[in-house]
Amino acid sequence: MPDTQLRDRIAAELARTRQRTALLTDSVDADDLMRQHSTIMSPLVWDLAHVGNQEELWLVRDVGGREPVRHDIDDLYDAFKQPRRDRPALPLLPPAEARAYLRTVRDKVFDLLDRVRFDERPLVADGFAFGMIVQHEQQHDETMLATHQLRIGPPVLTAPPPPPAARPVRGEVFVPAGPFEMGTATDPWALDNERPAHRVHLPAYLIDAAPVSNGDYRAFIADGGYDDPRWWSDEGWAHRCVAGLTAPMHWQRDGDDWSYLRFGRWSPVRDDEPVVHVCCYEAQAYAAWAGKRLPTEAEWEKAARWDPATGRSRRYPWGDGDPTPAHANLGQRHLWPAPVGAYPAGASPLGVHQLIGDVWEWTSTPFTGYPGFTAFPYREYSEVFFGDTYRVLRGGSFGTDRAACRGTFRNWDLPIRRQIFSGFRCARDPRPDEAGR
Repeated sequence: MPDTQLRDRIAAELARTRQRTALLTDSVDADDLMRQHSTIMSPLVWDLAHVGNQEELWLVRDVGGREPVRHDIDDLYDAFKQPRRDRPALPLLPPAEARAYLRTVRDKVFDLLDRVRFDERPLVADGFAFGMIVQHEQQHDETMLATHQLRIGPPVLTAPPPPPAARPVRGEVFVPAGPFEMGTATDPWALDNERPAHRVHLPAYLIDAAPVSNGDYRAFIADGGYDDPRWWSDEGWAHRCVAGLTAPMHWQRDGDDWSYLRFGRWSPVRDDEPVVHVCCYEAQAYAAWAGKRLPTEAEWEKAARWDPATGRSRRYPWGDGDPTPAHANLGQRHLWPAPVGAYPAGASPLGVHQLIGDVWEWTSTPFTGYPGFTAFPYREYSEVFFGDTYRVLRGGSFGTDRAACRGTFRNWDLPIRRQIFSGFRCARDPRPDEAGR
């Protein structure tokens, strides 16, 4: 891409992303911005100043070689030095000062963007550092959206409902045995844990054609799924008992039915929507009850990217082009998952639907690096989280922006977490009579 075109793209993405940040923080008053709505979440004002501080560290100071704007606040907004539960007690920038700080940093970034050479070093090649900052801010925007879901008070966010189902999507899709290319070596803004591309051989398996719906999950609850330890792992059952889990987060009994709290508004649970706000242990229990299992990360990615006609892996299920509103429910365009079957244009060549957007999908895979992984540009983005503690989620949610979502993008979280916009689909091994499909 020519430098002028790349600069225009970067400027547009930075501006578009900041508009979303403003929407999420301008919609509440100063007291609400400073308040902590959950001990596992930051006050919104911390996220606000943190995205500015990261932009200053990487773009103003590193890429631009400029003097610090606010060297005195680096420790306050270091996510590793400041646990979330402790952040309300810090001397945080008040909202007006935080907003002024972001404006100053952004002015300096736009100034240096006109001068930077994109062939100087790997950090700026193809605009990577700028793309990293766009994705970082969008990730915090999704975190702030999750905080809005947890806040108590009158509704402040609005959005039109997602489109209705365009066609029924049911059952499973058979994925034949064989190799595919996982990860990427070519996507210029892909993050270190998506790299390098490598060949993975998988045995045949079946995967759900759509995410598990509220209606499906309601049947699990009605059958006593939360009360039967047969379906739960030892760790999952222990967590279910300690946490008192009886239904997805934000569900509440409404007579003989269920209601769901969405950003301050109660509405009946819709059976045709993907279930959201379930932890990995709940997803595993449902899958066991259904006679299935969670897919591995590699199984999820092959179902999403592999094209049996060409043998190549696409950037997205529908191809290599960026997502449009016809492909997926992304970017906070709507405030809840779309009904199953709402995005037929986004299906993979195998016929698997809604792999991108709507809900993050739990996999059974612990988060670790691919063969040949190299931390870039810093260990704290990915490598410090590798191990058995975190589970990988794939695909993005209705709150994930298109800049921070692609067929190779990897998210991770603790298996107990469900404040995130998390759902799942199931997989299973073929029976002997299915193996030769």
